[in-house]
Formats: sequence, C-alpha cells, structure tokens
Amino acid sequence: MPDDTILCEHKPSPAKLDVLGVEDWPIWKKEPSVFPWTYAKSETCYIVRGRFTVTPDGEEPQRFGRGDLITFPAGMSCTWEITEAVEKHYVFK
Repeated sequence: MPDDTILCEHKPSPAKLDVLGVEDWPIWKKEPSVFPWTYAKSETCYIVRGRFTVTPDGEEPQRFGRGDLITFPAGMSCTWEITEAVEKHYVFK
C-alpha cells in the first residue's frame, strides 16, 4: 500500500536540505531503547547521528542512520529500536 510506505533518501544534497529548511526544524534526541510509535501526522526527518530500525506493524524491519532523509506516513504504527543514540531534525505535516 503506497500510503503506508516509508520513503528514504540516503545522503541528500546539502542544497536539497537547505531548500527544505532542515536546519530550522526542531531537534529530537533519544538514547538506545525500544518503543512502539504511531504517526498521527506524516513526519519528515533528517538523521544527524545514530542508528535505528523501524518495524511497521506486520511488515519487514527497515534500518536507518546518519545522513538519511526519511518520511514516515501518517497513520503508520511501528516499533522503533534505537541501537545508537539518535539525533534528528524533524517536521510534521
């Protein structure tokens, strides 16, 4: 189902990040942990540091890390497993 797809661009160009205004987005930090999460709104985030796996309910795990620009779809329920402390810029739409 395309509406439930996690979109990830590895190492987007600095120009693209600038156009998106990533540096002005809030920052979220989290230590290694495992927790369930449901996205009420679509979230786009840029990973500054860390490594983690997101497993959408009933789907295969997807791994992410530094330099990834990710969009998580609204309505998706998943489990986050942070293996290296994460710092990300994020915005909800």
